[in-house]
Amino acid sequence: MRWLEQLRMRIQMLFNRGNATTHLDDELRFHVERQIAENIAAGMSADEARFAAMRSFGNRALLREQARETWSWNWLELLLRDVSYSVRTLMRTPGFAAIAILVMALGIGANVALFTIVRSVLFRPLPFNDPDRLMRLYEQSSDGNFPFNDNAGGVFAEWKKQSQSFRDLAIVSGYGGYNLSGSGGQLPESVRAAAFSWNVLPTLGVQPALGRNFTADDDKLSANPTVLLSWGLWKRRFAGNPSIINQTVLLDAKPYTVIGVMPAWFAYPEAATQLWTPVYYKEPASEINAIDSHDFQVIGRLKPGVTEAQAVSELTLITRRLHNQHLDDPFVSVGANISPLLNSLVGDVKTPLYVLLAATGCLLLIACLNVANLLVARAAARRKEQAIRTALGGSRLRLLRQHLMESLVLSATGGAAGFLLAMAVVEWVVTTRHEMARVEAIHIDGVVVAFGAALIVLCAAFAGLISSYSAKGEHALAALQESTRGSSAGQSRARLRAVLLSLEVGLTVVLLIGAGLLLKSYAQLRSVDLGCTTQNVLKMNLTLPVARYSQVAQRMNFFDALLARVRSVPGVQAAGFVNPTVPGDGYGGDSGFAIAEHPPLKQGQVQYAIHRWIDPGYFGAIGIPILRGRTIDGRQQPGHATEVVISEAFARQNLPGEDPIGKHLLTLGKRRFEIVGVVGDTRYAAGETPQAMMYFPLDSVDDMNDAALVVRSGRDVAQFAMPIQRIVAQMDRDLPVSNVLTMDQVMGRNTLDASFDATLLMIFAALSLLLAAVGLFGVLSYIVAQRTSEIGIRIALGAQREQVLRLMLLDGLWPALFGLGLGLAASAALAQQIQSMLYGTKPLDPAVFVAVAALLLLVALLACMVPAWRASRLDPMQALRTE
Repeated sequence: MRWLEQLRMRIQMLFNRGNATTHLDDELRFHVERQIAENIAAGMSADEARFAAMRSFGNRALLREQARETWSWNWLELLLRDVSYSVRTLMRTPGFAAIAILVMALGIGANVALFTIVRSVLFRPLPFNDPDRLMRLYEQSSDGNFPFNDNAGGVFAEWKKQSQSFRDLAIVSGYGGYNLSGSGGQLPESVRAAAFSWNVLPTLGVQPALGRNFTADDDKLSANPTVLLSWGLWKRRFAGNPSIINQTVLLDAKPYTVIGVMPAWFAYPEAATQLWTPVYYKEPASEINAIDSHDFQVIGRLKPGVTEAQAVSELTLITRRLHNQHLDDPFVSVGANISPLLNSLVGDVKTPLYVLLAATGCLLLIACLNVANLLVARAAARRKEQAIRTALGGSRLRLLRQHLMESLVLSATGGAAGFLLAMAVVEWVVTTRHEMARVEAIHIDGVVVAFGAALIVLCAAFAGLISSYSAKGEHALAALQESTRGSSAGQSRARLRAVLLSLEVGLTVVLLIGAGLLLKSYAQLRSVDLGCTTQNVLKMNLTLPVARYSQVAQRMNFFDALLARVRSVPGVQAAGFVNPTVPGDGYGGDSGFAIAEHPPLKQGQVQYAIHRWIDPGYFGAIGIPILRGRTIDGRQQPGHATEVVISEAFARQNLPGEDPIGKHLLTLGKRRFEIVGVVGDTRYAAGETPQAMMYFPLDSVDDMNDAALVVRSGRDVAQFAMPIQRIVAQMDRDLPVSNVLTMDQVMGRNTLDASFDATLLMIFAALSLLLAAVGLFGVLSYIVAQRTSEIGIRIALGAQREQVLRLMLLDGLWPALFGLGLGLAASAALAQQIQSMLYGTKPLDPAVFVAVAALLLLVALLACMVPAWRASRLDPMQALRTE
């Protein structure tokens, strides 16, 4: 059992190393004393006996070291010794250590934070059973404009009936909402909701945390209404009381039985969803069976062995067969597409997150180059110390190990601070971007910690090896000679520092140009003309419960009464209603039409435009100009309106060279609407061009029970939010108001992604510029310190101080100029990669490139000016005394 004895000895050496050292010294002393005693017994005097014993015994210190080398855990002792030496060395220069640690903390912290976000959002598997087999299914429109279109309920039914590629298919109704009535003193509120077919959760492989899932019996038009609550809504609204199961809540004034609570992590189809109802109970049969109304999402789980290509081929065949049976309907799709469910959820954030991750990588590389540059300069200042240690017997490996240990201590300390920074950044992103896809999955885990540890080691090795390279192959005598007053710093070090600074400046230029392009793009977005008034305009959403307002006349009476009371509020200049949304707040949907006075379109051709439903006062309330004709007549009988207003883009696109007033539109329902007016173009999103729009009367649709109230004032309109909400509560105390925003806030919310991306990239670029400035300042200061004697000699021999200033500035600015050229060239190539994120800005925007070049040169000049000025003001006598 020798291995047990070896294990015992190893453990003893680990925990009783001090005792072992004492025993070793005692044993060495015992042998020396025995030898002395033997020598005295042989007739030597005491002094002679001691000297003879010491000569025969040898070097006790060497013997002690040789004995210790045979002990276990020797590497640990050497490691601790190197760490202790590195800490003491760095503490002698606290300024240098603080700057290096701060630089590393910024670089590592930013990378850990962005890696956490990117991994959690883009690469962490969905928290469903076998998520790689989950697919989102799409339809391809017949005109080719929508290759990834939403699904029609009738097409889904045919896919489910005929497809053999999927274990199951399920349908999801898009993002709607309910009015949740208050109880026990609670106020009513509008909650985000989605509708599922009963088999969505089994397809995903998810079970409610409390209660049960929907059943097929729940998912029928004739079923009793049931609902699933989100974990957050259950905790917030119902205090996490488990007795809510099988209790009823009022949704749109209708009782729904709560059958379950979903897990806290469940956030499908979006993070804002707070409850779910059965889709076949919620949606009317005409909508759920239509083959040309694309209002749903479809998900499916592929069978084992079935590829995406096979599934697409099968679905396309089914869809095309359906299309060929309805050639008279151009809105029936002609093909199908699928995508992994994960990609469908995060597709919009992929490019921005990759760009930000690349930016943090640049920041980290700049930080490493900065620290490496400082270490190179510091190594040059410590050459004499290293030369003396080499002369005293220090091996090159030992010196390299200690050099790398200093770099590792700096990186590890900076990494620890960086982790704290990363935790704060992740918490900030989760709080401020709670609507971002998969935000609920963002958290720091073991993989992130391992990534951070790897970054620390890589940064330490990168900075340490580069700075160690500057000291390779040098001889002690040469180092001692170069450190005398007759020599300046070695040229190899100067070249290495210049190369590192050039790379650092080049990367900084890339970040600055990227940030400049995104900031200019964001400024263009915020300044875009939506086609309406945005100053002092307020909007808020209302949804009238069908259970209480079942007739068109009831809804119109409520809207008219509310408008009358709102318009009577002192300070309100105009008010109106629009459905589904105001300019800049989303697409909102479209519908097909035909122009009665035009020949019928060829089979398969289609005309469509964005649709809006309004009351007569909407255009005046939001400031959309009426260019020709008039607005709709508000005196028509509810449900029988026959007038429509079109946008200028609609007239230009569909009635070129014609007078549109008096023409008639035929909708898909074969209703006939007379064009009575033409209004100015508006944008449904800040980054989109104006599209053709049709404005129908609000009462022309039987099931129009929700609308956005628009209010305009001559002063700060936000002050009217509470008075108007009180008016609504007086008219119906169970009716909540949601999305209360000014038009400026609407613009801010819908340009939040652009603002977020531009702001973060600008922060990284600003940090990089600061690091580059610190690098230029620090390295030029080291150069001045090392060339003090040379500068003193130059001044003593008659050199003008302006010449010295120019010489020092050139030493600092040449790397900056070279790095600027390198960065501009790299930016010209890389700017094309963010073209999809730009609006109204070209990737090679001259103004951005010139501004960045001027800013970089100005910062470089300021960073180099201070040490250069000090050099030009040196006293020659004091400089010549400097050793």
